[in-house]
Amino acid sequence: MKSPIKGFSKLTQQGKIEWLVNEVFDGDQSVINTLKSYLHQDEKVQKLHNEFIENTITNYYLPLGVAPNFLIDGKLHTLPMAIEESSVVAAAAKAAQFWLKRGGFKTTIVGTEKIGHVHFMYRGDGNKLKAFFEENKNHLKDATDDITANMQARGGGITAISLVDKTSDMADYYQLDVRFQTCDSMGANFINSCLERLAETLTQTIESDNRFTQTEKQVQIVMRILSNYTPNCLVRAEVRCPIEDLSEEEGVSPHEFAEKFYRAVRIAEIEPYRATTHNKGIFNGIDAVVIATGNDFRAVEAAGHTHASKSGQYRSLTHCEIENGIFRFWIETPMAVGVVGGLTGLHPMVKLAHRMLGNPSAPELMGIIAASGLAQNFAALRALVTSGIQKGHMKMHLLNILNQLEATEEEKQLFVNYFKDKVVSHNAVVRKFCEMRDIPYSSMVKK
Repeated sequence: MKSPIKGFSKLTQQGKIEWLVNEVFDGDQSVINTLKSYLHQDEKVQKLHNEFIENTITNYYLPLGVAPNFLIDGKLHTLPMAIEESSVVAAAAKAAQFWLKRGGFKTTIVGTEKIGHVHFMYRGDGNKLKAFFEENKNHLKDATDDITANMQARGGGITAISLVDKTSDMADYYQLDVRFQTCDSMGANFINSCLERLAETLTQTIESDNRFTQTEKQVQIVMRILSNYTPNCLVRAEVRCPIEDLSEEEGVSPHEFAEKFYRAVRIAEIEPYRATTHNKGIFNGIDAVVIATGNDFRAVEAAGHTHASKSGQYRSLTHCEIENGIFRFWIETPMAVGVVGGLTGLHPMVKLAHRMLGNPSAPELMGIIAASGLAQNFAALRALVTSGIQKGHMKMHLLNILNQLEATEEEKQLFVNYFKDKVVSHNAVVRKFCEMRDIPYSSMVKK
């Protein structure tokens, strides 16, 4: 970049693009064609996309795939999955097909409560503050009635407010811990609006209370913000079947498969290095559906990783047991998602994804997403304890390698056939490609 710019946000979209080309890409005009090729042809749709975020210059596409045959709580679903990683959708679909014949996925909504905090500093008598809070907590809640009225009409709203003394962790630090039910919405804006009103009411009420000294009345509000850790907005999904119903895998008997699978999960429960990769695979399945349905995958991941660490050590989000000849595999994770508000009523593909799922309620969507994560983890572990993870993954990755090499459609088909019974590796594909085109391998190494 040659120089800073002021007023960038005030430029038109074309103006932003031109500045980028001249100042960041050294005048490379091909950048304009690349950016414009990803703009939507329908001006109304593009305008909608432009207004989702700030300083929009184009769209960034992710493939939207589908994983059929998910039997969840007795209902058959086709899951929309937005993700760029090879083999994720195929693995989820394969796991769904496997459990379709064994009863499918069963889900339980453990809770739907969400949490927010007013973080504040109070320099004074803690007992006085506690007595004040007990006398005024209903007043604090009532002060939000104009904000919560519609949510209350749908069965939600503020369910509890408590004062938390955190002075043992930091001098003068207190919290208002506020619990919410947000029905079918994720509720972030609703929660934050309530917290801001509570903070305002808290300071005003203390200011007018004569029992406090002038020093004590000088309450400092540090933050009022929801927490993305939602330990009481929790979903469980599970699969189970008799061990004998587990099909033979790569020459491994059902009993041996069950034992190896169980040990693989146990390793992820006790070894953080493995747990990190294990849970990443779970979020391959979770995030893909969260993104497709217009929800906040960063919030869902953050809560999941915090939950995985609740014991003081980072552990697996999935668990396995073998008892009385029954194989059981399950996940329990926080899942704060919504089906109204945000992008759900705006983004055309998000609306289509919800229709694909039968327009589920928020609790139903929690279960669907959890099942997707469990399916992805089952597929990964199934491969890991039998043939290995690379066999299937690299088969799916083959086309990516060929696209990097700019192979023709005819060449791609030849490669697919050639590698049907061979191990795919980047090196092997490049060498075969050079052999087919009769070019030196050294000329393709950088590709």
